Amino acid sequence: MKVKMILPSLEEADSPYFRPIKYSLFPPLGLATLAAYFSPDDEVQIADQHVEKLQLDDRPDLVCLQVYITNAYRAYAIADHYRRRGSYVAMGGLHVTALPEEALQHADTIVTGPGEEAFPRFVADFRARCPQRVYTAQVRQITDIPPIRRDLIHRRRYFVPNSLVVSRGCPHHCDFCYKDAFYSSGRSFYTTSVDRALQEIDSLPGRHLYFLDDHLLGNPVFARQLFEGMRGMGRVFQGAATVKSILEGDLIERARDAGLRSIFVGFETFSQENLRSEHKYQNLARDYAACAHRLHDLGIMINGSFVFGMDHDDADTFRRTVDWAVEHAITTATFHILTPYPGTRLYQRMEAEGRIVTRDWSRYDTRTVVYKTRGLTPEELKRGYDWAYSEFYRWSNIWRACRHDDTLEHRTAHLLYTGGWKKFEPLWNFLIRTGALNASLPLLENLLKHG
Repeated sequence: MKVKMILPSLEEADSPYFRPIKYSLFPPLGLATLAAYFSPDDEVQIADQHVEKLQLDDRPDLVCLQVYITNAYRAYAIADHYRRRGSYVAMGGLHVTALPEEALQHADTIVTGPGEEAFPRFVADFRARCPQRVYTAQVRQITDIPPIRRDLIHRRRYFVPNSLVVSRGCPHHCDFCYKDAFYSSGRSFYTTSVDRALQEIDSLPGRHLYFLDDHLLGNPVFARQLFEGMRGMGRVFQGAATVKSILEGDLIERARDAGLRSIFVGFETFSQENLRSEHKYQNLARDYAACAHRLHDLGIMINGSFVFGMDHDDADTFRRTVDWAVEHAITTATFHILTPYPGTRLYQRMEAEGRIVTRDWSRYDTRTVVYKTRGLTPEELKRGYDWAYSEFYRWSNIWRACRHDDTLEHRTAHLLYTGGWKKFEPLWNFLIRTGALNASLPLLENLLKHG
């Protein structure tokens, strides 16, 4: 049969903030994972609207859509279009899991939660011409799933095609995170086997890897064995971890020895009251400065994540955050406006308090205020968020941050990495338009090598 698997572009990809490079980083691994459940005789196509024009004049037997909150309306429009043309439409993803009744208005079938066990059941039923309306995972494991269909991914269109995921979910339970809703009624954190992970890594060309796991160090036993297996492979890689996991034990040193050169860290807020109210206990009473120093001593670059708009924030929050990030040589910073995603405890709490001001999902992009704020007006919050991005990536602050690095090599890598990510937009756009984006990956590998 003919199958078309589609990742509709996020709404923010069309906003004034649109940076084509940001949406050309990673291929849609979720779709490529599920594509492995089709027969070799099936004609399967993956279409990522972020990097290619979506053709809508075909008539596949089956259309599968991955739905996030800010591409929901676009996904629904595509689904409605294909249903009118006679195709069968299945949907899954974070937003479908959070609001299944909404999604069912536009789909013939929905898959809620992780799809590795539920999706193949749907495929079997579809072949037998008896598909159900709703499928939900009954088993949570990824140790023996089929290899990802990387042959369906157009590698040259992505800056980081060697992205992979060796776990699902996260062991922590923050109120503002979508994870608990997506993994409800089952295990919320589990890994593949170490041997399987190493086999996948070994199959990927080049040196660079990007682990898209929510928390690469979340299972210390698994992570320790993984890093031991990766030693000597000559890889350089990036991933994500918590402040707690970086400060405790020697796991971060083992990651560094295996090739870790850049890490995403969810600092989020400096307010202990905010951390308690959002149940981000893994950050409570943790020394953020010690975390940054430890990573710097290991030569690991830091992508710090910060959230504005929690109930205990005030007008000085933005400057305190930016000043701290610059003084502690954070390589890149990602700022967010607090966003109550449907299905999260934050959304439930704000809805009960009458604080949700819009259910226009296209505005839930972490750049727009969609709830009644406390401590800050909506205008102050939006203005402070915009200022933080502008101020942190000001050339003078990039230079200041570089001066806090210990060695000339680290300072140079910091300068090129930060400046290159945020200041060389015309170059990125040229590389994307000419199809040369992936050819520039060796530059990133070299930067990480000397980080």
